[in-house]
Amino acid sequence: MNQVTSSLHIPDTQSERDERHLVIQRVGVKDVRYPLQLKVGKQAQTTVGLWSLDVALPADKKGTHMSRFVAWLDALAAPLDAAGLHELHGQMLTKLGALEGRIEVRFTFFLRKRAPVSGIESMLDYQGALISETRAGKTSVWAEVGVPVKSLCPCSKEISDYGAHNQRSLVSIRAELIGAPIGWQELVRFAEESASSEIWPLLKRSDEKWITEHAYQNPKFVEDLVRDVALRLNAEPRIGRYSVDVENFESIHNHSAYARIERA
Repeated sequence: MNQVTSSLHIPDTQSERDERHLVIQRVGVKDVRYPLQLKVGKQAQTTVGLWSLDVALPADKKGTHMSRFVAWLDALAAPLDAAGLHELHGQMLTKLGALEGRIEVRFTFFLRKRAPVSGIESMLDYQGALISETRAGKTSVWAEVGVPVKSLCPCSKEISDYGAHNQRSLVSIRAELIGAPIGWQELVRFAEESASSEIWPLLKRSDEKWITEHAYQNPKFVEDLVRDVALRLNAEPRIGRYSVDVENFESIHNHSAYARIERA
């Protein structure tokens, strides 16, 4: 038998029957770094995605086709957004011969920002994620953003003769997307508009003065910030379940202040 003929008869061990009768809820590949075209507004941004892909495996099936996850990933062509991920998820399940599964991709994206007084423009980086999961015949899609902002302590302002301590904070939003599409900039603004002040990577002195004074007139405890973000999410009909986490990197303590609100 020649080499070509032999290659046609390589055993497919993973497709064999398994007699242990145990369903595996999630099996796949994790932390695969792959180039990603991400749709941000009307533009496509090139970034790197950190992917985790898995499917449910029936009790009688020995293994899944691990290579098909990367093959599916390599075939992605159009810039990715939440609506596209919903459709692509079905294609992944078909390729793997599965009824249930999950896709998660994490990445950095950028938004162009204009300084509040000088108007000078620069790009600020944000952490994002898209998650799609199919269970019991239903597919849900989630978006996550990590948004750096500024918070100023109301208590410090109240008890001090002048000044108040303030710090950078991180607002993390995980939202189930339902109905009409919602963009990355909209999710970011839920956090930025709820803070003592948003932040910018490039500022002139006139901008620094404005930010300092604006934050001073808009003090927020970590509890205030998480509640204000949640109120904005509650008012948005395109968002279903969500969680909001806020961490203040305290400037007068060697620990953080933290708060979380969930809607199940």
